[in-house]
Amino acid sequence: MSETVQIVPDSEHRGIMGLLPAAARDYASLARLDRPIGWWLLFWPCAWGVLLGGGAARWGLLLWLLLGSVAMRGAGCVYNDIVDVDIDRRVARTALRPIASGRVSKKSAWAWLIGLCLIGLVVLLQLRWQAQLVALGSLALVAAYPFMKRITGWPQAWLGLVFTWGAPVGWVEMRGFEGLGALGMLYAGCWAWCMAYDTIYALQDREDDALVGIGSSALSFGRHVHAGVGALYTMALGCWAGALWMARGDALALLALLPVGLHFLWQVCTLKQDDGGNALARFRSNRFAGFLMALACLVVGNA
Repeated sequence: MSETVQIVPDSEHRGIMGLLPAAARDYASLARLDRPIGWWLLFWPCAWGVLLGGGAARWGLLLWLLLGSVAMRGAGCVYNDIVDVDIDRRVARTALRPIASGRVSKKSAWAWLIGLCLIGLVVLLQLRWQAQLVALGSLALVAAYPFMKRITGWPQAWLGLVFTWGAPVGWVEMRGFEGLGALGMLYAGCWAWCMAYDTIYALQDREDDALVGIGSSALSFGRHVHAGVGALYTMALGCWAGALWMARGDALALLALLPVGLHFLWQVCTLKQDDGGNALARFRSNRFAGFLMALACLVVGNA
């Protein structure tokens, strides 16, 4: 099996992946370890919850949450590929995935999934019991997500619930069940942010998704993707402004969101719907957007 077959085109670490033995490369690819954007997008809401909750000094906790994000994002990808194997074989971008191509069996994939979940369990045990309960509450959402594209044209709306669950976990770890109004606004903004960036990501697959017959917000928005993404980013900023206001009650604190807002504006203005490379770059830029939001939460939550 050649390297070009085993390493997907959008891998961010093709050189490192090429150095791995073929078997290890397949398992790393299955967990998307060559594409760290996924675990950063999962981690940033965790960090926002911790930092807005006053956890500037909890760097050990943030590192544990980063490890958990890597492991659980990997586990989620393995589970998704097990469920979607028949669909993946029919989509050009996903046909080379390890399970879809037959390089990794479903039995081996389940074993790898369990191993990743055990790492996640170690991270879970580092949290207070209230945060543990919140974290476990996401399992049903995660299990249902791969099936959403089969029953709705808006699967990104469900992903927004799943992929930003770290915000409640981080907040409850710091504050318990106090300040739920601020947490609700933070989580609502996270949902809109996730739905926006995953709509951008889905632009790469619009033709294949239409042929296969699965749902996507990029398809559902039709010609109005720019307006839809812009509205979602606006909602995210509005909700985050509410969260920051409830956390501090100072209008000047809202200026901390200005860099995030400018970055979102750049994304929308430069997005090209029919250019997969452009869409992938705008999607990946949300790693930086997450960092900017983390700085805002750090400033406001620890002032």
